[in-house]
Amino acid sequence: MSWKATLLMLAAVISVNVGHTIAAAVQGTKRSPALIDAAVRTYAERQAPDYKAGRAVEDVWKPAATPKGGVSWKVLEATGETTRTDAKGFIVSKPKFTPQVKALAGKRITVAGWMMPLSAGRTQKHFVLLGYPPGCPFHFHAAPNQFIEVYADTAFPTSETRVFTVSGVLELTGYDESGIFYRLRQARPR
Repeated sequence: MSWKATLLMLAAVISVNVGHTIAAAVQGTKRSPALIDAAVRTYAERQAPDYKAGRAVEDVWKPAATPKGGVSWKVLEATGETTRTDAKGFIVSKPKFTPQVKALAGKRITVAGWMMPLSAGRTQKHFVLLGYPPGCPFHFHAAPNQFIEVYADTAFPTSETRVFTVSGVLELTGYDESGIFYRLRQARPR
């Protein structure tokens, strides 16, 4: 998919989400302009509005909890990226790892997340670990700093609904503009 098509689709999703937020805010009310403004503001702040009270409530879209002694997604998400458009018009990126992330390279780390299987089967030895719950139609797809490609020595049971705690050796990647910033090698369940 070209970057133009991706941007067009992204704009459509944002437009629909804002429309739904505003419609929900005014449903059953006297269509108060103040409540509509509050709904638009809270959506822009990425918080879900509490329509009955007319105030923002905490967003439930959160990364997996950090396991004891593990690495948080906040640390991994601090990695920035440099993007460019290649000769075919595709947007490609390279990571800008923080010193804290660079210090983890080559070390065994523990992190928690949701599985995105890469093959059919009851178990997985190669999968993607997502920092955020998969499949929510109201949130954008994962950025390169929000997932880890996992190569496991021990197979994991296939499940897209449970949170897995994974231990493995962290490899920093993405210098080839592949869109994958992290890999865990020699991974196993913890």
